[in-house]
Amino acid sequence: MRTAIFPGSFDPFTLGHQDVLESALKIFDKVIIAVGYNANKATCGFFPVDTRIKIVEDAIKPYGKKVSVCSYKDLTINLCKRLNVKFIVRGLRNTTDFELEGVIAQANKILDPDVVTVYVQASHECSFISSTVVRDVLIHRGDPTPFLPASVNIKKYLK
Repeated sequence: MRTAIFPGSFDPFTLGHQDVLESALKIFDKVIIAVGYNANKATCGFFPVDTRIKIVEDAIKPYGKKVSVCSYKDLTINLCKRLNVKFIVRGLRNTTDFELEGVIAQANKILDPDVVTVYVQASHECSFISSTVVRDVLIHRGDPTPFLPASVNIKKYLK
């Protein structure tokens, strides 16, 4: 069974993330969505990690046992080692993503040469969608549903 980790902050999980997930499921038998704490983010997140996990759980219900979710605080490569996973999936929307992800993949390759990063190009329809866009829509009381998976009711997580 080929398993991959799809790491990110997923703050919140978007149609763009779902798009990458669906492409990854064409390659891998199982995908673990790993909700991480990103030290480089300006804040700890718009949604607390436990809420992000619940949102991801809502989003992945249609995929059954082929997709699961976990959280982690350390390096993604350490999570790979703990779970004995040899693949990391990363989505690419543009050249900026490619440059950033390339640096991270090179560092991961040094830390564990047996782990391979697989890049999945976002579809044209989802290439502009980001968690940042969704958070901005939420902050300004707009309707984020066009950017979220149909199985996610974001309103139940807003306070």
